[in-house]
Amino acid sequence: MAKKVAVIGAGVSGLASLKCCVDEGLEPTCFERTEDIGGLWRFKTTVLSVKKHPDFSSSGQWEVVTESNGKEQRAVFDAIMVCSGHHILPHIPLESFPGIERFKGQYFHSRQYKHPEGFEGKHILVIGIGNSASDIAVELSKKAAQVFISTRHGSWVMGRISEDGYPWDVIFHTRFSSMFRNVLPRTIVKQMMDQQMNRWFSHENYGLEPQNKYLMKEPVVNDDLPSRILYGAIKVKSRVKELTETSAIFEDGTVEENIDIIVFATGYTFSFPFLEESFVKVEENMVSLYKCVFPPHLEKSTFACIGLIQPLGSIFPTVELQARWVTRVFKGLCTLPSERTMMEDIIKRNEKRIDLFGKSQSQILQTNYIDYLDELASEIGVKPHFLSFLLKDPKLAMKLYFGPCNSYQYRLVGPGQWEGARHAILTQKQRILKPLKTRALQESANFPVSFLLKILGLLAVVVAIFSRLQWF
Repeated sequence: MAKKVAVIGAGVSGLASLKCCVDEGLEPTCFERTEDIGGLWRFKTTVLSVKKHPDFSSSGQWEVVTESNGKEQRAVFDAIMVCSGHHILPHIPLESFPGIERFKGQYFHSRQYKHPEGFEGKHILVIGIGNSASDIAVELSKKAAQVFISTRHGSWVMGRISEDGYPWDVIFHTRFSSMFRNVLPRTIVKQMMDQQMNRWFSHENYGLEPQNKYLMKEPVVNDDLPSRILYGAIKVKSRVKELTETSAIFEDGTVEENIDIIVFATGYTFSFPFLEESFVKVEENMVSLYKCVFPPHLEKSTFACIGLIQPLGSIFPTVELQARWVTRVFKGLCTLPSERTMMEDIIKRNEKRIDLFGKSQSQILQTNYIDYLDELASEIGVKPHFLSFLLKDPKLAMKLYFGPCNSYQYRLVGPGQWEGARHAILTQKQRILKPLKTRALQESANFPVSFLLKILGLLAVVVAIFSRLQWF
């Protein structure tokens, strides 16, 4: 009989979890509060509580209580996948803004912002410098009289387009680049990042340079922000020190008058009110989970959090690998280590996170992208082995190492192998460019310099590997 799995949430993480449950022969039921898409879906259903079944120590089962249309229902499930994410509760730290109670204008969290209509001719203060803050500031600057964006620490800003017009993550997230960032001394990596981020424009000149620019914080991706700042539609300000009835006083002593609206783009907090606090505790906006997925203290590994993470890359491949691993743990095909080993891993991971990303609340869930994907893939047995492919399929090996790292790479071997993965990897750049090539051009006969650089890079990798082997 197929195990019954409760999937809480029908967002990106929930959809991936449903698919992986079906792939592994499990029977998922998805609970979603809203009317948005869902599987075996129960729309407009709120999960009230998730508790251990009385015989949990032997069965690993859970009692789930839900409410829909005013009626409560109870059901027993063999496993739980919490997929509600971390953008749950809007975070507005009003205590950090003295005078907010006197402010006569309107203020709200960025989650409430929908469109720029109704903001015409207003003086607007956006607090925060993340992607939401930047997107909102840029959009409002086309309607408002003036937009100010207030930041405590600054941020790197980059465009979506990178080398040769490819999306930035296609160029940035390669195994070759990741290897160099891991093996080079941190000081060199920091200098390279500084130069790369300032290649588009000087962040210092625009007042955006991060306070601690050598932390590996997630950059803001916005094509329009620098140009809107350049001609004055957006003005970058320091931290808000105090608010009056109509003005904002900033940390540097400057004052902006006649502020009509304040948008708090100050992030989110997350919580799990339906869970027993004894086994999943949220402390300082952080949950202690083994590999960001499993609580380490449970007798049975039948509970997992999917998507409670913020990778420096796409969330889709990340949650898919999490869900693939979790469903195989539920089936007993993968096993978890001892509680002690899991706790040691959690502590070590947290120390590394702080070293790389800092202690800021916005970086609590941050993790390296390819390193984390490979870590999950190793648990499942689907991590591609570069040297193996180099010997039997050099063309594919080149794409694996120098091309973008995505989900296809984790469908080449092991459980869930897909026969179309190789072709998808070899043709992914052509598929990226195809929609752009709407004008026929004569192909250039120039020798691709990038190919020569890849060959030299590959030789460097081989030399590094053999040099390392000599130490053993």
